[in-house]
Amino acid sequence: MIGKIEKNPQLEMFKVPLKHFIKENHELVLLSVKIDWEKIESELGVYYCDNNGRPCIPIRTIAGIVLLKRMFNESDESVLDRWVENPYWQYFCGEVYFQHKLPFDRTELIKFRKRIGEKGAEQLLKMTVQLFPRKEVQEDEVLIDTTVQEKNITYPTDVKLQKKVIEKCRKIAVKERIRLRQSYKRELKQLMIDQRFHSHPRRRKKAMAAARRIKVIAGRVVRDIERKMDNSQKEKYADELAIFNRVLTQERNSSDKVYSIHQPHVKCIAKGKEAKKYEFGNKSSIVKTRKSGIIIGAMAFIENLYDGDTLLPQLEQTQRLTGHKPKVGIADRGYKGRKNVNGVQIIIPTRLPALANNYQKQKMRKRFRARAGIEPIIGHLKQDHRMSRNYLLDEQGDLVNTLLAAAGFNLRKMLQRIKAGALEIFARLVWVVFGLGWNRKFAS
Repeated sequence: MIGKIEKNPQLEMFKVPLKHFIKENHELVLLSVKIDWEKIESELGVYYCDNNGRPCIPIRTIAGIVLLKRMFNESDESVLDRWVENPYWQYFCGEVYFQHKLPFDRTELIKFRKRIGEKGAEQLLKMTVQLFPRKEVQEDEVLIDTTVQEKNITYPTDVKLQKKVIEKCRKIAVKERIRLRQSYKRELKQLMIDQRFHSHPRRRKKAMAAARRIKVIAGRVVRDIERKMDNSQKEKYADELAIFNRVLTQERNSSDKVYSIHQPHVKCIAKGKEAKKYEFGNKSSIVKTRKSGIIIGAMAFIENLYDGDTLLPQLEQTQRLTGHKPKVGIADRGYKGRKNVNGVQIIIPTRLPALANNYQKQKMRKRFRARAGIEPIIGHLKQDHRMSRNYLLDEQGDLVNTLLAAAGFNLRKMLQRIKAGALEIFARLVWVVFGLGWNRKFAS
């Protein structure tokens, strides 16, 4: 049963409503008025059942907290703590009176993200896009780029993965009451010390021998636990045992390597940067309007696709969110080989033709310089909206995290516009009171 917040609730005598002691011109209050909460409730309500029973958490409450979390770069724990302290956050989520306790347990945020999935998160992004004027959203030229959304895993090495395989097998043995032939606890501890600093000439021989021994031990433990499992236990741990065997059989040049035991779908993506040559996660694509700087498309890809192959699904999503197909997409040289995708002209920085006149050359140079404007947007998504390191599990976590980060960026941009508009109105009043007249250029 879907929980709802009453539009015109019966006021209580001994409680003061929130709107009586907060500023009505605060940016969060004005933003809450601009958002069409009824439309959000109707679109996300399809993910809830209509059976009778206990009402769920109101969609506006939990969706508002998810958006606040992305706007202000909070974790699942800290966003609820700040929500209890902040009356503006509570008003944004539809509360009538100030609440002194948590609205729900933090695990409800995990369940909500799993419930709405990629399509529901895309609806939230579409809502943020629709807050802006149509002429700003439906521009003919857009900027397109991809980045890596790193997963919350340690830097993978074969020895670390093999050590985790041994530890996982021990836990399974304890849980299923399987007696292993040998645990190798003491020997493994010393081997992990010996395999360090393998690049040093005097330690290379001992370190490489210790690394080989760890792999041998991991294979022995996996085979031992497989032999002593019955058929029901083998079915129960079939996926984990398959991952263990992939870790033990993969080589340096294997195509589909495992880089994390608990997140086996993670890909190694080479960026070519001097500071960080490889990043482990998934590829995400971002589309931004050239002039207004609004994110009108965000999509994560599970496979490590060539940048040019991401254009078609990304442009289709952009058309779904804005109702408009851009005419020109400006991208970097990583999209080489794609000149026209789904009726959209793709332009990348190239050598200008010799027969072009000065006007055409200057126009192309401005486009190529404008393309660099998407780089700081990606930086803000990573540093300010929780896209730098993805803490959400599995493939669905990759898809949802990218979409919610883009939604948080758009809402933060709208907050800044509302705040700037309120300051401009205040400045106008000051100038009128003192009889100075309003000069927009001088005041800015």
